[in-house]
Amino acid sequence: MQRYYVETTVSSNGTVTIKGLPFLAGDKVEVTVRGREPERKSGNRYPLRGKPIRYVAPYNSVAEADWDILE
Repeated sequence: MQRYYVETTVSSNGTVTIKGLPFLAGDKVEVTVRGREPERKSGNRYPLRGKPIRYVAPYNSVAEADWDILE
C-alpha cells in the first residue's frame, strides 16, 4: 500500500481539493481527514523563571488588617 501525505486548508465552502496525486486514474484510494493540533505560541510560558526574587519585609505579618480579633 502506497501512502501519500499532504497538508491543505479547508476552503470557505467546506471543501478540500488535492491536486497532483501520485496515483493513476481509476486506482482505488482510501481518504482519511484529520484535523491538526493548533500550533502553540513560541512565547515564554514562564516569564518569571530565572528572575531574581526580592523579599520586602519578609518577617512582617501578612494581611494583618484582615484579622477581626486584633481590633
